[in-house]
Amino acid sequence: MISSSRAWTWRAGPAAVAVALAVMVPLCLGAEPPDPAGVPQGPYRQLAPGVLKSVEPPLDEADTVSRHDMVELVAVDPDLDWAKDVPFRRKIWYLDFQFKPVRMIHVDVPQPDGRMKRKLIWYMVYSVTNPGKTLPSQEGPDGTLELQKSDEPILFTPAFRLKSLEFDTVYPDRVVPVAMGPIRMREDPNRQFLTTVEMAREIKVGQTLWGVATWEDLDPRIDFFCIFVSGLTNAYRWEDPPGAFQPGDPPGKGRQWARKTLRLNFWRPGDEHLEHEQEIRFGIPGEVDYEWVYR
Repeated sequence: MISSSRAWTWRAGPAAVAVALAVMVPLCLGAEPPDPAGVPQGPYRQLAPGVLKSVEPPLDEADTVSRHDMVELVAVDPDLDWAKDVPFRRKIWYLDFQFKPVRMIHVDVPQPDGRMKRKLIWYMVYSVTNPGKTLPSQEGPDGTLELQKSDEPILFTPAFRLKSLEFDTVYPDRVVPVAMGPIRMREDPNRQFLTTVEMAREIKVGQTLWGVATWEDLDPRIDFFCIFVSGLTNAYRWEDPPGAFQPGDPPGKGRQWARKTLRLNFWRPGDEHLEHEQEIRFGIPGEVDYEWVYR
């Protein structure tokens, strides 16, 4: 019978000790820990020109200022003219966004009963970059706004929603962990792709992160759809509906907010009997390919 101490010595042989030291020594010296996903970073797959679609940044001076009544004060005293039509100014940042048109892949997805079910997953590969530029909240001496350099990281909290235009159905993107491996092997085995949950982090100036938005259980009859992408800018609007705030209410009660959101349009000239990604087209005939909307 082998004692517990001898058993430990036998298991932690020279090879195991070497591995442990190889991991611990760099950490003690302040090096970065190894990638837990085990994904080698580079060399990356070179994409053909035009594969990645770029979106123009949403630069609009109107986003830096909005004028509103201070309803919390005007509701108490309607004669407070200085509390009416007050300019609210803010600094606006944005992220550069690129994407590949929607693709499809079959994967086996675990079900609540423990069985596996073959499903068709729709997905979109994208990248975001912090360009280190902002629109200031104050106009310059000549009365115009110019882009300013910034060294601040940007907290990216993305949300992707696919909307069927025929059936008025909205599908929030859903993290499908078992799909990430097959998608990475198909798109670029040497690149780490983040889920929407993993992508919620600060992005440093000049840093580019790659992600994948995934959807499952979509209606196979969908022909026209759009994808709303939020989190690419901090631009927003709000409105105080008449009578929504009454004296004594908490500040901001009834206020309605809308975020500046990217809308990507797609169409799929196929049917529900044979779904495949070759049918998906970026843009809808007679419509713009993409636009910035508030929602």
